[in-house]
Amino acid sequence: MASAEVESKTESFSAVNVPATPRSRIVSKRAADVTLELVEKYGDSFEPLTRDAETRLRWKLYFWVVGLVGFVNLWLFIDKATLAYGSLLGIFEETGLTDTDYNNLNTLFYTGYIIAQAPGHYLIQRLPLGKFVAASIFIWSLIVFLHCTAKSYGALIALRFFLGFSESVLVPAMEMTINFTPAEAIRVQPIFWIACVGAPIPAGFIAYGLLFSKSSILPWKFFMITTGGASLLLAVYAWFYYPDNPAKAKFLSLEENSIEQKTFKPYQAREALKDPISWLFTLAVFCLMLANNLAYQQNLLFLKIGVSDLGSTLVSVAGGVFAVVCCLVATIGLKYLPNRSAFWGTFWCLPAVAGGIGMGKISLLACMLLAGNTFGITYIVALGWTSTSAGGYTKKLVRNVLWMGGYGVSNIISPQIWVARDAPRYYGAWIAQIIVSWVGTPLCLLAIHWILSSRNRERREWIAAQEGLGNKPTGLVEESDDEGKLVNVEVDISLLDLTDLENKYFIYEL
Repeated sequence: MASAEVESKTESFSAVNVPATPRSRIVSKRAADVTLELVEKYGDSFEPLTRDAETRLRWKLYFWVVGLVGFVNLWLFIDKATLAYGSLLGIFEETGLTDTDYNNLNTLFYTGYIIAQAPGHYLIQRLPLGKFVAASIFIWSLIVFLHCTAKSYGALIALRFFLGFSESVLVPAMEMTINFTPAEAIRVQPIFWIACVGAPIPAGFIAYGLLFSKSSILPWKFFMITTGGASLLLAVYAWFYYPDNPAKAKFLSLEENSIEQKTFKPYQAREALKDPISWLFTLAVFCLMLANNLAYQQNLLFLKIGVSDLGSTLVSVAGGVFAVVCCLVATIGLKYLPNRSAFWGTFWCLPAVAGGIGMGKISLLACMLLAGNTFGITYIVALGWTSTSAGGYTKKLVRNVLWMGGYGVSNIISPQIWVARDAPRYYGAWIAQIIVSWVGTPLCLLAIHWILSSRNRERREWIAAQEGLGNKPTGLVEESDDEGKLVNVEVDISLLDLTDLENKYFIYEL
């Protein structure tokens, strides 16, 4: 069957009306998951992994994959925050920045970030993933170095825009690299994102040390040189060791490999756009990220409530430690109380609400740390959930693009809620964050939970009926035999690269 025929056949599927039996699904070999080719070629060569082998593989993935992408993520967020730490190290004085200029530069960073989403995702499809990641790190390291040449607000405009442009799709690229099962992916997310929430720890200590510099060159330039240099070394390492896909991962044996699927399927893109879950996740990240600029405002807010430059760097370190502890607690909670992503996302917004109310009334340092270092866990949980709740490579890709779009647009707006005339209390900013980010986001996640729970109930009933009829979760792949004739080969349905709405055996992680 030609791919066009496959596409027309799948167009009739609605959110709940899926093929009556999996065997009604016939796809061309080209449209199937590329893993099928590996199974056909080597499937008879290896026995299924033993429990001990699975445990070794899991720890190998934790160490190599999560470790490597975590380190990339660490420097990604340190480089994002270079301007925030520069505010403590003299960049305002040397370049003549005002608070409004600072907010505008943060907006420009995310303007570049969102503009680059389309070309960035296109390049991810066309280029080896590891080389793309390494090249992106190399470009951002050069831009960070170039910050040292800036002597005015105008010069920083271009630098922040292109820094956002170069970093735009690294998060989706890293998420593609963390190729765990849906259940495990949700639990692994907080471990991976420890690198993000913990970024203030090394960054804060670097800034603290530089404040003791006696050089005639202001410390903010040394900060740029330090972080840019580390990023440059990371780019070199990533070029050689960041895997393009699991099949090329040097740390995995052939028996442990799985293969990526990189065929873009238009019908899956349309399904992603029609699925309300995609838009609820987009709305959730838009609402939550309205509070994201709080991370870049914190150092300025510390100064406004009487903390010194030196003290601010150490307070940011303390905030990072607190956030890491929260991530570890979240990981344990997700492991022992699974399928409660919406409720965990709601839970981690509650301390932020309390901290936000406290900042509006009494501006205590503890309230700031509570507000700024807990709601990030909600982002982490929701980000993992958005991919694991979708099937089909293209559908996941489109949903990630929507997610990053909501993320980028909200971050463009986020700096502008911190209006200079509202200082030092910033009542408008705190009210907006409490209502939109820390109340609105949980409502979106709870709606997703309700819809997916309903789908799961229907699917379990359907699966039970199929088992009663003796039907197996298989499909048919059309391919040529040794004589060149087209034949249908029965394979496991997971190898067909079907969407979650096509494959009624797909049970959603909650």
